[in-house]
Amino acid sequence: MTEKRHFILIGHPVRHSVSPAMHAAAFRELGLPHAYSALDVPSVRGLGHVVDDIREGALDGANVTIPYKRAVMDLVDEVDPSARIVGAANVLVRLSDGRVVAHNTDAIALAYELERLRAGRPYASVAIIGAGGAGLAALAACAHIGVPLIGITTRSWVNSESLEMEPSAAEARRLGALTSPWPGLDGETAPTSRSSLVLRLQWCELAAKADLVIQATSAGMAGGESGEDVAAMVPWDMLGSHAFAYDLVYVPRITPFVREARARKLRAETGLGMLVEQAARSFELWLGRRPPTEVMWAAADPLLEELEVELAVEPADDEDDDDWGR
Repeated sequence: MTEKRHFILIGHPVRHSVSPAMHAAAFRELGLPHAYSALDVPSVRGLGHVVDDIREGALDGANVTIPYKRAVMDLVDEVDPSARIVGAANVLVRLSDGRVVAHNTDAIALAYELERLRAGRPYASVAIIGAGGAGLAALAACAHIGVPLIGITTRSWVNSESLEMEPSAAEARRLGALTSPWPGLDGETAPTSRSSLVLRLQWCELAAKADLVIQATSAGMAGGESGEDVAAMVPWDMLGSHAFAYDLVYVPRITPFVREARARKLRAETGLGMLVEQAARSFELWLGRRPPTEVMWAAADPLLEELEVELAVEPADDEDDDDWGR
């Protein structure tokens, strides 16, 4: 008889997560007695206690979501290359000797999705919006599938000086991206130098010719920032008819970013496929077998519809707008 194991999702907040439903559905389908629950952890101190519980065997593994994807890497015994490359972890695995290893399945899940949705055409260039954990995971995913030209921008990079000072910009360059200041289309952040202006134009020019545009901030998520301003950054009318738009946000089903793309008859998808795939990869790390992703997808889909309605009437949580959770 299979011994029951207990896995959790840790983050703050986690009350809207669909991960417990996805994993519970997979356990049922495979006849496994395991459990998966969400635990709201309001402090880094509490995060350390959870890692200790995994180390001591009280828990068998965990997913990690905002705001702890980076902080948790300092609390584990080992960091897998998948997490080290991105600089963020979303899975904790307990080894037989009790050591806790941090992994990242976000990047490989997105790489899988982008390959699945490629439609027979290579991605010669990609423009990414956002450089938090999600944006860097997107960057790593694009590098993994061999995209030769990747441009990235984010709201906190206000000028060329920011590109020198911000750690996220250094991380993006380490992963092979061209970094550019936030275009500032709203006029709130005027360029501070000629180089700032040139670098802003660099991202806009790259985006106009991109085969793939990825929205990797929380903009447009139900209950949060509308996402209209971020969607307006993309030069939609200049994109080729083959261009593909991918929004990592998955609630609502049609974000402002996706709506703008589809209005021009471009292919566009939200991040549900990535959500399911990263959960499946976590499952594999814990249990050594591939879960039924179609069952996980079916469990998540109706919950997301309910969540879209619920979040639409709630005030936004004060979270980093360059990241998202599961």
